Amino acid sequence: MLIVMDRKATAEEVQRVVDIIESKGYTARPIPGGDRVSIGILNNEGPVDPALFIGLPGVKDAIPVTRPYKLVSREIKPSDTLIEVGKVTIGNGHLTLIGGPCAIESEAQAMTIAERVKEAGGHIFRGGAYKPRTSPYTFQGMGLAGLKILAKVRDTFDMPVVTEVMDTETFDQVEAYADIVQIGTRNMQNFSLLKRAGKCRRPIMLKRGMSATLDEWLMAAEYIMAGGNPNVILCERGVRTFVRHSRNTLDLSVVPVVRKESHLPIIIDPSHAAGKRDQVIPLSRASVAVGAHGLMVEVHHEPQNALSDGAQSLYPEQFTRLCRDVRRVHDILKDD
Repeated sequence: MLIVMDRKATAEEVQRVVDIIESKGYTARPIPGGDRVSIGILNNEGPVDPALFIGLPGVKDAIPVTRPYKLVSREIKPSDTLIEVGKVTIGNGHLTLIGGPCAIESEAQAMTIAERVKEAGGHIFRGGAYKPRTSPYTFQGMGLAGLKILAKVRDTFDMPVVTEVMDTETFDQVEAYADIVQIGTRNMQNFSLLKRAGKCRRPIMLKRGMSATLDEWLMAAEYIMAGGNPNVILCERGVRTFVRHSRNTLDLSVVPVVRKESHLPIIIDPSHAAGKRDQVIPLSRASVAVGAHGLMVEVHHEPQNALSDGAQSLYPEQFTRLCRDVRRVHDILKDD
């Protein structure tokens, strides 16, 4: 249930509602809005009687929440969530462009690519320090050394950095260096990792599982928010289907549905969806046209020598073209 407070409700009136909720054994989660505070009721096993709250000073309404996900839902928070990462804003009205290599391979490699990403107009630099790979014999990332390189990229180019966390054991380390912590497709339903992400002080980028339904994806985000972290960015990266012309199938139809169901920002990773360089720019244009809040694209200055995912990585000049194209699409839609 969502308790909607009056615009003029005092802090004491809000606290009284919180105290009543908690006295029943439920969890109260105040949700500040633009002009009023709402209070979500969580961990109730059955229906909550609205009569407990209707008529209390400062209470405007008590609304049942029908979705299995609560904090993620627009029923709880009708307005879009905006996430601030350094000087970058992710969410409604903003087009956030993230670029960088699949994996950090060396300081020289990362700095070369970061300079080109910045010149093209990229806002955030991506790069894997820890890499989940299908084969145990392929490059697994540089680990802590890669995280330190990412920190140098941030300081040199004044760009926030995003990198993937693979397990709870290295979470503290990744959190210390990254501006955004990414949870990859294979870990979308790693519930121990999701609970740890709920305690994280950084925004979390949650990639959709390769076979996950929309409800499963949003429920994974609910784990993070229920743990206390409200800053979740959803990332669609393609789902596993029977096609062979691309690595995965990019589900662009999920974007308008997510924007209807949830207040969280959603970005697209066309690189992992396509798996092929020549598909990335067209998919990026389509992603922005359908309403995505941003893109995360793999970029490498020497993709033929990349230690992972070179075939889907754009050359820097291609990333420059991508940034130009998607901004044109975004500007057209913004003017409508």
